[in-house]
Amino acid sequence: MSFEEYLKPGKFIDSDHPDVIEYAKEHVGTGTTDTEKALSLFYAIRDGIRYNPYMDIISPTAYRASDAVKSGEGWCVPKASLMTACLRIYGIPARPGYADVKNHLASKRLLDLMGTETFPWHSYCEVYLEGKWVKSTPSFNLSLCEKFGLKPLDFDGKNDSLFHEFDQAGNKHMDYIRDRGTYVDVPMDEIVETFKQLYRPEYFESVGGDLYAEADADRASG
Repeated sequence: MSFEEYLKPGKFIDSDHPDVIEYAKEHVGTGTTDTEKALSLFYAIRDGIRYNPYMDIISPTAYRASDAVKSGEGWCVPKASLMTACLRIYGIPARPGYADVKNHLASKRLLDLMGTETFPWHSYCEVYLEGKWVKSTPSFNLSLCEKFGLKPLDFDGKNDSLFHEFDQAGNKHMDYIRDRGTYVDVPMDEIVETFKQLYRPEYFESVGGDLYAEADADRASG
C-alpha cells in the first residue's frame, strides 16, 4: 500500500501552512511513537479547538486546517482536517473520512434552522497506526459534551473512536446512517451541495449563534 498521497499537504489539509506547522510542534507532546504523537494531537484538538457549528459553511475558511488554528474554533470538518494535517507533518499517514448521522449534538435552535435531524458529512480523521487504519473523531470538546450530558469521545490509538452512541446515562444517542468513506483532501464542493439540498434556507441566512448558551437554555426549559 502506498501512503504517499496521505502524507502530502492539500488545499484544505494545508499541512505546509506555517500556523499549522507551529500548532503541531506545540501540541505533539513528548512521545516518541506515532501512537503517542497521535494521542497528544487528538486531545489537544478535541478540547483546545472550540466546537462551533455556526460557521459560514460556503466559505473555504470553514474547512481549512489553518483557519481552525487561526480562529481557535471549528465544526467537525476543520477539526478533523487539522488533526489530519498535523499527523502528516510528522510523517504519519492520515486522511479525512465522513459519515451521515442522526441525533448529532445540537440545540433546538440549530435543528430548527436546519429543518432535519440528519447531519451529513460528519467528519473524522483516519490515521495509520501500528499496521492498520484507525478512526478518531476530535469534534466535541469536553466542556460542550458536559453541557449536553454526553461522554466525550476518547481515543487510544488502537480502536475506532467514531460517534457518541450513548449519553452519560447509557441511553442511545447518535445513530450511524451512511458511510461516505475517506478522501485525500476535504471534498468541500460535495459537502456544500449536500447541505444546500438538505438544509432549510434559513440555515444559510442565520447570523450565527452560541451553541453553548443554547444548550444551557434548552436544559433550563426542560
